[in-house]
Amino acid sequence: MRIAPDSPVRRAERRLARGIAQVTGAALGPYQTAVIRIGFSFTWLFFLIREWPHRHEMYGPDGPWSWTLARQMISGNDAFTALMWSDGTVWFEFVYLFAVAASALLLLGWRTRTMSVLFMVGVLSVQNRSIFMGDGGDNVIHLMAIYLVLTRCGQVWSLDARRERRRRADEDAPGPESAPGPDATGIVLWSLTGLALSGITVLDLVSWGWALIFWGLWFVHALWWTVRRYAPDGSPALREARTVLDVIANLAHNGALLVIIAEVCLIYATAGWYKIQGSRWQDGTAAYYPVNLDYFSPWPVISDLMSSSGVLVMVITYGTVIVQVAFPFTLMKRRVKNVLLAVMMLEHAAFAVALGLPFFSLAMITADAVFLPTGFLLLLGGWAGRLRGMRPFVRERAPVGGDTAAPDRTLVG
Repeated sequence: MRIAPDSPVRRAERRLARGIAQVTGAALGPYQTAVIRIGFSFTWLFFLIREWPHRHEMYGPDGPWSWTLARQMISGNDAFTALMWSDGTVWFEFVYLFAVAASALLLLGWRTRTMSVLFMVGVLSVQNRSIFMGDGGDNVIHLMAIYLVLTRCGQVWSLDARRERRRRADEDAPGPESAPGPDATGIVLWSLTGLALSGITVLDLVSWGWALIFWGLWFVHALWWTVRRYAPDGSPALREARTVLDVIANLAHNGALLVIIAEVCLIYATAGWYKIQGSRWQDGTAAYYPVNLDYFSPWPVISDLMSSSGVLVMVITYGTVIVQVAFPFTLMKRRVKNVLLAVMMLEHAAFAVALGLPFFSLAMITADAVFLPTGFLLLLGGWAGRLRGMRPFVRERAPVGGDTAAPDRTLVG
């Protein structure tokens, strides 16, 4: 039986084909993932620097959660933390500074593929050392640090993207052609990380599962660099391999982006539905209690002002529940979603000031940013570019089939 070209079956097939081509042909949401990269690395860097005077008590050898207790817990759940390799002060200082450096470099977008892995190592090492430290935002950063490894988060607004633009401009410039040399910085980074992995594996410092993950990422970087360097002038098999790797990278990126979106929706949905079951949230008085606790009252004047109005307490209580429960159901309605998104971001900003939860609020605002419209992000980028006296970011365009964070001849980008 012949099916007409304009039949519902053919239209469905065309829509499916377009969807598959879109998911496999490009890394979606380049500006959203760039904001996530910048936001979470900044939040974690801000936290590490803010707690610098207290680092030994929170995560180091002087903390109430001793190295022995942490080792006992980790031996049961195989959580990764480099701080369990030694209980010395020198090693703790090295790991803490390592986490600071990895966060700063990921924030700048320098070698984002490598830095996203090292950022994850720093986050897991510090947080898993003392799991009882944090205000809830640490859990979000913990998860997002893992997801970022799978994303192409340096496509725009990064030093990698700027380096790629300059490389392409040099190739297009008139004059005698010269083949670019190998990326020395990438090769050195790849060699150093391989040497470190070899030592960790030989000394049996991590479980076989984590060793397999790290070695897999290391070999994938080498394969990616080899194929992208030699495919343009190589055999058809190499060119086909490059296409396959691009498709796999796009699928990994888009899959991780989908998981991030689902994670944010799950956080709000579970928080909202659990609040509904509480009697204080049902009678509209839940917001009164935290602002009257000394731990959550950095500004007593603001706390007294909020708790003195019963109507304001009721509005905040019911409004928080309504927004959290409703948000996942508004994703298909762009205008409604944008309104609730703005309300939630303003709410988290208010919590940061009124309740003294800056890191939790920054983490949640960054997670919310995955839903921001691309046009709005381009507008913000244009403003930032003009403030810095540079070329406006609004003119920057994300790649449609590749990754500016990983130039053709970059080994570890």
